[in-house]
Amino acid sequence: MLDLRLTRAARPAVQLRRLLVAAASAGTGFLLLSCLGYALKRPEAAGSGALRLAWCVVPVAATVYLALAVARTDPGTRPRPGLSAIGLGPARLMAVSALVTALSTALGSLVALSLFLHLRGDLTGLPFDGAAASFLAAGKSLPLAATLTLLAVVPVVATVAVALALRPRDPRPVVRPQRRYLPFVRQAGGPATGGPATGGPATGGRTAEVEAAGEGVITSAGEGAPAARGAVIDPRFTPPSPADKADDDKGPGDTPSGLPWAVALLAAGLTAQAYAGRTPPTPAFTFTTVPTGAGLFLLGWLLTAVGLVLAAPGLTHLCGRLLQCARPGALRLLAGRGLMAEATRIGRPLGILCAVTAAGYAVTTLYDAPGRPFGPLSALGALVVAGCAFATLLTVAVETRQGRAETTDALLRLGAPATVLRGAAALRAFALLAFFTPLTLAIAALAAFPLTR
Repeated sequence: MLDLRLTRAARPAVQLRRLLVAAASAGTGFLLLSCLGYALKRPEAAGSGALRLAWCVVPVAATVYLALAVARTDPGTRPRPGLSAIGLGPARLMAVSALVTALSTALGSLVALSLFLHLRGDLTGLPFDGAAASFLAAGKSLPLAATLTLLAVVPVVATVAVALALRPRDPRPVVRPQRRYLPFVRQAGGPATGGPATGGPATGGRTAEVEAAGEGVITSAGEGAPAARGAVIDPRFTPPSPADKADDDKGPGDTPSGLPWAVALLAAGLTAQAYAGRTPPTPAFTFTTVPTGAGLFLLGWLLTAVGLVLAAPGLTHLCGRLLQCARPGALRLLAGRGLMAEATRIGRPLGILCAVTAAGYAVTTLYDAPGRPFGPLSALGALVVAGCAFATLLTVAVETRQGRAETTDALLRLGAPATVLRGAAALRAFALLAFFTPLTLAIAALAAFPLTR
């Protein structure tokens, strides 16, 4: 009952984000059902039907990523002091987040099924004079198992992704000390201890042994002076090295890793597309017809998108550094340090949005021909993917603002004007827009150039 109260007593903005997840799930579910209708309408075109179903992986991934971002920003399922005493620990809150995600995506799947049946004419007759009957297999019975399987793809995948991402973690994993099962251990620069033959203490009494951190050297308490206080450090309580920290835990001075590999992937993808553009594939490449020579095109697009997503955190960090160049004032310093601290959290969805924009430009160039119209299902898929990417970026921006709430309150208590904080946020947004817009347009033009030759 308390879980239901936490879910229902959310703010309107939280409910709106959940409705966005349901809408994305409805669009993706309708695309999956349309693939089923195409397969029922044209059973002889099995390859084209499988290709349509394979293209649905992109909107499914976009919907799951949006559901994960919404689950992270849900304030009702965030651990707070005192909740563990009433049975709402981290594991229970994770289960609540997964349940809310399952309900949102299941609602979207039900809406998709209702719309699909309505357009097929199974409920109240064929609407729109039967215009949608050509690709929805109107008049043919739907297989129940296939329909339920396709509708369950988005709820199951999204729920599992949320449960895995929000599972309780130990903030610092315990490093177990190394055990040596040896009759004696030789000290560093000293004789062996632990046996009567070496003059050490008898084995019948228990000897207090201390493991030296990082070396596993065991010294006997019966020989020499005792170790100084603080000389022995338990490896479980040592701070993690900078190389072991995750990208989300890095501070403003730590550069996100992976930028050189991202640039290499981006260059390899553009090179593959340019090489494939020397001999255009025949027949023409479309969503339902992929010729044999188009494999290099697809590989180039994939490498370009992955490279752009991986490079975005490092480029965001660089954008924050550029804001602080040339004797910065308080406004530029605050905006630049904020961008550097949030480079990984903001950079990933920003890179995804840039990749979607570049791919959309390439697809528009591809379909800019009189013989290849942009159909309604293709428009729906593009709308789902672009909408999920943009909504995910806005959701992550809300999450970033929530994580910065304590710092903002501290600055306000110190007397910082609210206009300075709003100006710093506007400056961050303008810097990202000015940096990534020409970069995305340039990559999109290079990716689409082989298609225009």
